[in-house]
Amino acid sequence: MCAQPVDMSFRYRFIGALIATVLLRAVGASSQTVAAPAQSPAAITGQVTDEVDAAIPGATITLAQEGTASRTTVSQEDGRFSFVNVVPGPFRLTVSVRGFALFEQPGVLAAGDTAMLLPIRLTLAAGAIEVNVVPDRTEVAERQIKQQERQRILAIIPNFNVSYDPHAAPLNPRQKFQLTWKTLTDPTQFVAVAISAGIQQARNDFTGFGDGLGGYGKRYAALYGTEFTGTVFGHALFPALFKQDPRYFYKGRGSTRSRIGYAISRSVVRTGDNGRAQPDYSRILGHLAAGAISNLYYPPENRHGVGLTFSNAGLAVAGAAAGDLLQEFVWKHVTSHAPK
Repeated sequence: MCAQPVDMSFRYRFIGALIATVLLRAVGASSQTVAAPAQSPAAITGQVTDEVDAAIPGATITLAQEGTASRTTVSQEDGRFSFVNVVPGPFRLTVSVRGFALFEQPGVLAAGDTAMLLPIRLTLAAGAIEVNVVPDRTEVAERQIKQQERQRILAIIPNFNVSYDPHAAPLNPRQKFQLTWKTLTDPTQFVAVAISAGIQQARNDFTGFGDGLGGYGKRYAALYGTEFTGTVFGHALFPALFKQDPRYFYKGRGSTRSRIGYAISRSVVRTGDNGRAQPDYSRILGHLAAGAISNLYYPPENRHGVGLTFSNAGLAVAGAAAGDLLQEFVWKHVTSHAPK
């Protein structure tokens, strides 16, 4: 039997097709290995606060990543900020705001992750804030009052209503009443009224009060009542209402003539709480009010109407001028605890 001849061309075509199929599959597998799937973008959110957890608006937050341009945002009113479409991988945040130390925070983002950072607490920068402790003017006035309440003529008679500081802090209404009450309740005040009532008794002034101990008591009460109302109105109530300072401000400088003129003028001129000289409504109205009220408790035969009230007010102003002259030239030299 004879063998059949082999078709060599068919064999070569079959081998070629087989090799081509293997190569195509190898190329396909290789391309699948090289092409990596695209990664989803990430995001960052956070809040900027101070050391007591108060939000800091307007802080500048910078996001830096290797291979990409830096991005910047600003914190909102509640201190919050955010970055979206962030490339996954390592990052660094830098937070800066005036007055606070620079803050940096590194981190790593996974694909599709939203990093919610803990609050970023900034600390004050060294030397960023200068603290000036300035006492409140009420506190300054309070210390000045304490000093004035130690002032006594011959270490006995109160000399509380004079300030030896020409630029003393103004008094608030409470302090004006405080200084006035201190004067009215000082023991020497009751002694002075007692002596004056005794003189009135000896001269038989205000005969309607009568004689004896009862008459003396009525004179004492009337005299103290007039002194009390005049002082309260002239040194506390009206000064609080008109914003005027009830104190005499010692001049102590200049020629004798200028000091005399200054002292006399203070009987009708008073320093306002704004530091400017003003007509002394407080003293004048205070004396008028005290005179009018005294008609309620003085004997009818000693009440002489409005004319006497204005006359007494004028005498009180003249007495104030004399007292201010003594303040300017005499009392400081014999007043204990007066500034030198």
